[in-house]
Amino acid sequence: MADLTPNPSFSLTLRLEIPQQPGMLASVLQVIGQEKGHVGQISLIQHTRSALVRDITVAAASTEHAAAIVNAVKQETAAKVLDVFDRTFRLHEGGKITVTSKLPLHDQDDLAMAYTPGVGRISRAIAEEPALVHRLTIKNHTVAIVTDGSAVLGLGNIGPEAALPVMEGKAMLFQEFANLDAFPICLATQDVDEIVATVKRIAPVFGGVNLEDISAPRCFEIEQRLQAELDIPVFHDDQHGTAIVTLAALNNALKVVKKSLADVRIVINGAGAAGIAIARLLKKAGATTILLCDSQGIVSHDRPHLSGAKQEFAVATTGTLADALQGADVFLGVSVPGVVTLDMIQSMAEDAIVFAMANPIPEIQPELIYNHVAVVATGRSDYPNQINNVLAFPGVFKGALACRAAAMTTTMYLEAAQAIAALISPNDLQPDYIIPSVFDRRVANVVATAVEQCARSQGLARC
Repeated sequence: MADLTPNPSFSLTLRLEIPQQPGMLASVLQVIGQEKGHVGQISLIQHTRSALVRDITVAAASTEHAAAIVNAVKQETAAKVLDVFDRTFRLHEGGKITVTSKLPLHDQDDLAMAYTPGVGRISRAIAEEPALVHRLTIKNHTVAIVTDGSAVLGLGNIGPEAALPVMEGKAMLFQEFANLDAFPICLATQDVDEIVATVKRIAPVFGGVNLEDISAPRCFEIEQRLQAELDIPVFHDDQHGTAIVTLAALNNALKVVKKSLADVRIVINGAGAAGIAIARLLKKAGATTILLCDSQGIVSHDRPHLSGAKQEFAVATTGTLADALQGADVFLGVSVPGVVTLDMIQSMAEDAIVFAMANPIPEIQPELIYNHVAVVATGRSDYPNQINNVLAFPGVFKGALACRAAAMTTTMYLEAAQAIAALISPNDLQPDYIIPSVFDRRVANVVATAVEQCARSQGLARC
């Protein structure tokens, strides 16, 4: 496997005391470079006649790599390491979100209207006309981010407390990209009935429910039951957010190689929530040949004890992932690091498309295959064509809440994918630009518009 690329998630700030002599800073930077660290900002903190104190930001590829960089600076330079800050841990100190009031309380009159006794009038009005809760409270711009901590990022079943930083991050993204208020709800249970019951009990506060990092196959049942039993939109982002962005990127990648979705042979590696959802949405969009693979190879009819979701995509073909990739036009990886080899890639069809989306380490490193395939995408921000759910879920909820949609539908997901793909103009479309940047401020708005219009056309809008 190729060396991993340094990235900000493993970045450090080194506070160094460097002798006030020519070439001292250059020698430090040279050692960091020799250790394959990426130097970022350099700040002067203190200046004396004999020494300079500087903060140097360095991106590493792992905690071990970061430690090696620090050790090299200590051992091979004249700089004195005063302190080392892990920038990611420092960013999370005290949590990443807070609740603030929209209104100032200047005097007794303000308090009397915002709280007792004036608030009683608002409560009485809602009791008499329940629909007013959407206009007179936070409900219509709030989302519950619900997890049980059973399938967090690439970390697995780490529990609700360890899942909380991820859910806080999700809440930040809702606010940043869709101006929606989202709250982390990390449940201390992994029982399906208890999760469904708990979400139903807290639903009066929220305009929508974003299910997150719940393991398959339980996530399918939880979403289906909540969709049926609640009158607000329920969206499992690991399924549908991933599927929406994957379809958007694939539509554009197919334009690059001049192939059609109906004609290509698609291999999906990973038969969990994301893999199943991608397969379902691609099929709805017109894909006809999909081979779903898991850790045992191709999901085939002769495999015993298949889950209902896997049975949906079981085929007569048997074999390994390597067998599936022979002659394939498209590889979509939502699985684990390093399961794909260069030989497998070279066995694919001409002008192949590879989305190696395992994060943070892809199924195969892009550097190994750039000269062998037509289009490459990953889940990482340090390579072109990042398949990132933030392109989908803020806009999906913004559109659904804007019209008080009663539910989410597959047609909404198709429209959302089309809206994202359409942001790349034909003149701009190229192998390393098939999907907009996550910081493209147009994305959430066009997705929201597409979802809202679809909800209205399907008779699901309530305002």
